[in-house]
Amino acid sequence: MINLGSWMNGILIGWGVDPKFANTFDEAIIAVLLLILAVGIDYLCQSIFVGSMRKLAQHTHYQWDTLLIKRKVIHNLVHTIPGILVYALLPMAFIRGKGLLAISQKICAVYIVFVLLLAINGFILVILDLYNQKQVNRNRPIKGFMQVLQVLAFFVGGIVIIGIMIGKSPTTLFAGLGASAAILMLVFKDTILGFVAGIQLSANDMLRPGDWVTVPGSNANGIVQEITLNTVKIQNFDNTISTIPPYTLVNNSFQNWRGMVESGGRRVMKSIFLDLNTITFCTPEMLDTFRKEIPLLADYKPDDGVIPTNSQIFRIYIEKYLNSLPVVNTDLDLIISQLQSTEYGVPIQIYFFSRNKVWKEYERIQSDIFDHIFAMVPKFNLKVYQYSN
Repeated sequence: MINLGSWMNGILIGWGVDPKFANTFDEAIIAVLLLILAVGIDYLCQSIFVGSMRKLAQHTHYQWDTLLIKRKVIHNLVHTIPGILVYALLPMAFIRGKGLLAISQKICAVYIVFVLLLAINGFILVILDLYNQKQVNRNRPIKGFMQVLQVLAFFVGGIVIIGIMIGKSPTTLFAGLGASAAILMLVFKDTILGFVAGIQLSANDMLRPGDWVTVPGSNANGIVQEITLNTVKIQNFDNTISTIPPYTLVNNSFQNWRGMVESGGRRVMKSIFLDLNTITFCTPEMLDTFRKEIPLLADYKPDDGVIPTNSQIFRIYIEKYLNSLPVVNTDLDLIISQLQSTEYGVPIQIYFFSRNKVWKEYERIQSDIFDHIFAMVPKFNLKVYQYSN
């Protein structure tokens, strides 16, 4: 084996350096030169390999090569080359300093494992990016699963690094961890629960990014921004952010408004309370007045032998009015019903679906409709019940 330390020792003595000084620092100087060589090789390899990949990415329509650059997979893989080179050359530099050789090789080995971990982590992120680029896959997020792989990779890598530093085989350390399973379960409790909950949420299609959810018992009421291993991030409608553990959503109930968003309309269900004392049978004169003054009732004729009440005519008018509005989805349920009377009067429940599901427009539409209905109440000789002391 070539002794680089002796070679440097001879050079230093040839330059007139004191032999004691040369014997002390010759190997250290070789180590510094190896480090400088490693840095130079790293820059050279980065220029060759990363530069070539960048040029390839510019001339192809594939996404994976661009993502490999973005996530620095190639960068980190190239970083291993000088580490391996220095590791191989160290025995030639340290012939006398066995202790220094062992420490230097451990440092190199830890460095190699660490940059490999960074490359593996970047590759996992590349897979996640490629998965999320397809629109059909965005409804089934796998970020939680990828985070499990990241945790597993760094956990294994951490064990390997510890084994290198203390001079023990990683398999021995893994075997010893079996006895510490209870402690590991406690340490990684949230991670394990989040992983299992993520599988349930995804497999049962319970939650997707972009869903509007309401979580009882918390202030969460908004759009799901991100689903990770340990948290579900929800942007509330007041622009605050709520973070909830995934297992909380699995163990407890929450309301997902996705069905409403994907359906043909958003439900409106409100009641108007009529004063019981104003409900009466309609006379022929009242019916004639209704037909003349209210265009939607111009062709109304009661069934033979039936004397309708003004409340009944009012319910018929509301139904006709809602059916005439383009903002109301008449393909879905439209029900005008009288509920059980209370001390506050007779409730007329109005149930229909708005075609526009955007919150702001939805509120405006239902407000305009009920303003109109309230204004029409006196035309049927009815009064809205209003409590007063």
